Amino acid sequence: MPRRRIFTERQRSALFDLPTDERAILHHYTLADDDIEHIRTRRHSRNRLGFALQLCAFRYPGRLLATGETIPLEISRFIAAQLGEDPDHLSHYAETAVTRRRHLIELRSIYGYKMFSGGGARDLKAWLETEAEGARSNEDLARRFVEQCRTSHTILPGVTVIERLCADALVAAERRIEARIVEHLDSDTRDKLDALLTEEVEGSVTRFIWLRQFEVGQNSADMNRLLDRLEFLQGLKLDTAILGEVPPHRATRLRRQGERYFAGDLRDISGDRRLAILAVCALGWRSAIAPSRQIALQSPAGQWIPLLKRTTGSLARHGVRQSPAATPAWPMLNPRYVKRFALSEIWALAFWKRKGITRPSMSQPKPLVAGINWKALWRPPHN
Repeated sequence: MPRRRIFTERQRSALFDLPTDERAILHHYTLADDDIEHIRTRRHSRNRLGFALQLCAFRYPGRLLATGETIPLEISRFIAAQLGEDPDHLSHYAETAVTRRRHLIELRSIYGYKMFSGGGARDLKAWLETEAEGARSNEDLARRFVEQCRTSHTILPGVTVIERLCADALVAAERRIEARIVEHLDSDTRDKLDALLTEEVEGSVTRFIWLRQFEVGQNSADMNRLLDRLEFLQGLKLDTAILGEVPPHRATRLRRQGERYFAGDLRDISGDRRLAILAVCALGWRSAIAPSRQIALQSPAGQWIPLLKRTTGSLARHGVRQSPAATPAWPMLNPRYVKRFALSEIWALAFWKRKGITRPSMSQPKPLVAGINWKALWRPPHN
């Protein structure tokens, strides 16, 4: 059974093909004076051309020439013009494998090129594992690996070897990142996250599916549903610091993976990976709901008038009282409603609009405590 390819033909071509455009050939295949001196020591025209061609292939793309490989005409003409040779003589190069092997040994001796083996290979593998955490794809990691090999004068291994090395490094990086996230979660938080996959809401969907089904909406009922989700996510008490050492694109990928799964699928995933996905999804949804809330608050004040009437009626029934030190424009709120309506800012927005006062700055809100008034929460703008 043929081995599955990880790179597409376009990706392989970009990484490993000999250049054909004039600018790339001029940049990579221009020979220096000392290069020409080494080349001139070859006995025949075909060997001089072949030696120069292998030197150029070592420099870019950084690999060995394959047996019987077709050399682009633009390359053979450019190299031959620098040496004053006939490019047609290149077709007779390496008629015996001995000549080619001898040239490879001499090139490695003169220019310090080394094969991908031994200690050099171990160092590059260790470098690859570290680099994998910041890579966005197999192609990205392979490109970095190829550049590192060129910088260290290491001849590239085969394409399939590079594919396997990059795939293994990416998988190992994912496992390290997942473990890094989970180690910041205490046992209580882990239990709460796992409960998202089993606890049902309204007897129809799991808590996990319920949380990810949110939208801004157009009325107070939609906003209440949004706030229900935000309250629950805040109750998990997940600290964004758990993602402090995780590259942003890695967190985004974990969240996308979680949003493609159903609860049953997530339950089948191993512990660290499952918990990492749940934690990243919960943090991502919590961050996404806050901007959604702000978008809703930017709508015309008129649509919030029904909510204002309902809200003020509810507050009156549950003990809105005035602070002796506050003006009538600064009502004290019953603690049962402070959390709900201060969190959503909906009541605050409608209140300010109703009073004809410019909405105050929200850049530095003070903590919510029982019995706090709006004046202590939001200060009017200074004149």
